[in-house]
Amino acid sequence: MDFRLDHTIEILERTPGTLRSLLSDLSKPWVTCNEGTDTWTAFDVVGHLIHGEEADWIGRLQSILEHGEWRTFTPFDRFAQFEKTKGKSLAELLDSLAALREESLAKLKELDLQPEHLERRGTHPEFGSVTAKQLLATWAVHDLGHIAQIVRVMAKRYSDDVGPWSAYLRILRD
Repeated sequence: MDFRLDHTIEILERTPGTLRSLLSDLSKPWVTCNEGTDTWTAFDVVGHLIHGEEADWIGRLQSILEHGEWRTFTPFDRFAQFEKTKGKSLAELLDSLAALREESLAKLKELDLQPEHLERRGTHPEFGSVTAKQLLATWAVHDLGHIAQIVRVMAKRYSDDVGPWSAYLRILRD
């Protein structure tokens, strides 16, 4: 399947609502369970997505469009959410993600990207040369990956409780 910006936006628009539908008003054990040491809870993932809205996607896209490969992206702190979310509720995080994503998508649409813009290159601090198209595709896949992560972590909360059915529940083995 070839990259299409409108298809990418379809995913990006839905992520906040998907997470709100999945996580709102759940009891604390569902949103604070994890897969063990150094793994993330649903709460942590939402915080990470918020940090991405603030410090990653649109900023890097604008860097590609304005500076090309001459300016390396600012490294992204993949763990900043742990400090930034202290004292906040999941409801606050979901609201913040929705508002920030709406702003990001408004900026993205304002750019009125044409096919030639999607081929422009920037410099990632680890990967080197990347295109705007790769960045935008990654943004959508990043969202989908974290939605899958949340669902997997929540399913594993009942790993021991499903008994022999675990043989049929691949999500518990992933």
